[in-house]
Amino acid sequence: MIELAIVIVSWNVRDLLCRCLRAVEASLAGSGIAYEIIVVDNQSADGTPEALRAAFPRVRLIEAGENLGFAAGNNLALRELLARDVPFILLLNPDTEPVGDAIPRLVRFLERRPDLVAVGPQLRYADGGVQSSRRRFPTRMTFFWESTALDRLWPANPWAHRYRCADTPDDLAQPVDWLVGAALLVRSEAIRQAGLLDERFFMYSEELEWERRLQQTRAGGSSAIWHLPEATVLHHEGKSSDQAPARRHIHFNRSKILLARMWYGWRFAGALRAFLRLGFAYELGLETLKARLGHRPDMRQQRIAVYWQALREI
Repeated sequence: MIELAIVIVSWNVRDLLCRCLRAVEASLAGSGIAYEIIVVDNQSADGTPEALRAAFPRVRLIEAGENLGFAAGNNLALRELLARDVPFILLLNPDTEPVGDAIPRLVRFLERRPDLVAVGPQLRYADGGVQSSRRRFPTRMTFFWESTALDRLWPANPWAHRYRCADTPDDLAQPVDWLVGAALLVRSEAIRQAGLLDERFFMYSEELEWERRLQQTRAGGSSAIWHLPEATVLHHEGKSSDQAPARRHIHFNRSKILLARMWYGWRFAGALRAFLRLGFAYELGLETLKARLGHRPDMRQQRIAVYWQALREI
């Protein structure tokens, strides 16, 4: 019987995906865990399907036929898996590499803790530096101060500081509100109760909204999601989204506005949208000034084009 299903949604990162799959197989080798891997390909144009069929014939490939985004791509596999008796499902980004026995550590931890619904590893950059992945649920102020122009002007602001759990050590196993979704092991029973990822989110914020619902499947005041630093996963962050920087900004901020509307209503979401557009206008003006001063004009023109598109479409 399959104990673990690993779901990877991929878009135009063939080489990183192949590295990821080799690392997954190495991590699970000798663990005794019966597993399967499902790759959902969001219409990659870099030869990903052909590479998988040639090098990883045991991997189940689902070709979406279009770029569905992160939430809908994962749901293609989750719908099938929830109809079967697979106890644990690992959502994994294609630009990750589990280190050592990271995956078995996550599985055994969740097996020992029936009170928990999900667990995630410590994420690290390729150079070994710790990547921030622990989170608290955002307050209204967080929406304005995290990953905005204000955050860049005042990176030590208390709202983003609290949101990123910067006041707690990252090398201790601990409960969290939610975890960055690059690597998240979830109990399938909890997914059945909470429901699938919300497909209104193309990418970004979908795991935040989903993990809040997962938390609500467990009664009581303690968190049902934990961060386990004894398990380590390298994350080559943003390799898919970096291919389309304007779309990255647009999806990130549209998702933030959608979440704000879902949690705090239309009026708050409207104010947030106006603020975010003001932030892009500020960035656009700054880049235009630098371009006129002759500072790295090619880069400035690229950024101006990105900020103009984001300003128009958010």
